[in-house]
Amino acid sequence: MTRCAILGASGHGKVVAEIAELNGYTKVDFFDDRWPELKNQEHWNVLGSTQDLINEVSNYDLVVVAIGDNATRLNKQRILEMSGAIFKVLIHPSVTISKYSQVGNGTVIMANVVVNSFASIGNSCIINTSSIVEHDCVLSDGVHISPGANLAGSVHIGERTWVGIGSQIKQLVSIGSDVVIGAGSTVIKNVVDDQVIVGNPAKCIK
Repeated sequence: MTRCAILGASGHGKVVAEIAELNGYTKVDFFDDRWPELKNQEHWNVLGSTQDLINEVSNYDLVVVAIGDNATRLNKQRILEMSGAIFKVLIHPSVTISKYSQVGNGTVIMANVVVNSFASIGNSCIINTSSIVEHDCVLSDGVHISPGANLAGSVHIGERTWVGIGSQIKQLVSIGSDVVIGAGSTVIKNVVDDQVIVGNPAKCIK
């Protein structure tokens, strides 16, 4: 039996659980800090909190943090790594990913994603459904690329940045850390840290 532990019994966690099963993990358990009030996620059991997972981490062949908030997800992964948790890359079977790309541990790549040549994706990222990461892109740790978002070639994205659903980022653009890009936005210029940008073309609103 190959066992996978997922921290975060959310809707996102359900998708991660199915991808784990598609990758041959025969036993999937959830952990969530809402336990013991939350005891099930669909047919999967929620067995405890973050601390309970830390105590049981040696029993699992794979650990995934399935929390949407980028900073929380990255922080939880780092805590669990220090406790001996095994993190790997979890990839849906439908993904097209270049053999020349690099993907960090704890990253999950959802259905129908394309990752092209010499792209580099950090740890604890979410590359969501049907998004495109083109050649030579560099994504730092904790980034979330939402469904249907497209990154053209040589885009650089800083830690914990969230690229909203259906967004487009022009080639050679650099995005800072802790940036939020609103849904459907088109980014054609560099963006510094800690901004919220929206629109077509995208402009800073915060």
